[in-house]
Amino acid sequence: METNLQNHYIFKAIEAYPWELEKAVEALNYALAYDPENVKALHLMAKVHYEQLGDNETAKTYFEKALASRMDIPDIYPEYIRLLINNDDYKEAQNLIDFAKTVKGIDKAGIALTQGQLYESLTFFNDAEKALKNAKQLALNNDFISYVDDVLSRVKKKKKIQANENRIIENQSKKEMETANKSWFQNRLNNLL
Repeated sequence: METNLQNHYIFKAIEAYPWELEKAVEALNYALAYDPENVKALHLMAKVHYEQLGDNETAKTYFEKALASRMDIPDIYPEYIRLLINNDDYKEAQNLIDFAKTVKGIDKAGIALTQGQLYESLTFFNDAEKALKNAKQLALNNDFISYVDDVLSRVKKKKKIQANENRIIENQSKKEMETANKSWFQNRLNNLL
């Protein structure tokens, strides 16, 4: 009986989220009261805190509880990784990506996409490009490939901007060195005269 009632509240929460947040949260609280370790309820509660309330630390706690309860649920990983990336927890995100690749049934293309997003956040644009191309290879639907193409074009633009900035800095350094060398030479000549 409890399992059916608990599932009833989870279905209510899924149906209400994200349009009727009050009903979704109420149903999730009931579901978690029946089973505080219910992975689906913890996952959805994490999404509420992350996506709707912007409370990353509370969302992180719910994601951690969900994974502690069951690590074989593949839906949790991409969203939790994105939270970690947005929260600047890069090392933790990389560790979770590495582990997620071993989970049976995981969306490998989605994990490759998060790897690319992590590299992009770290401004490792060459690595991001490789990971995103890998995501396209692993993808099983055209909408995902189209989305990855958009992300890939954004990364290429950032890569170009970074290359231009590096060239500008390099040119400025050369000019400063030339100016310093000329002024040294002129000072030396003035001292000799």
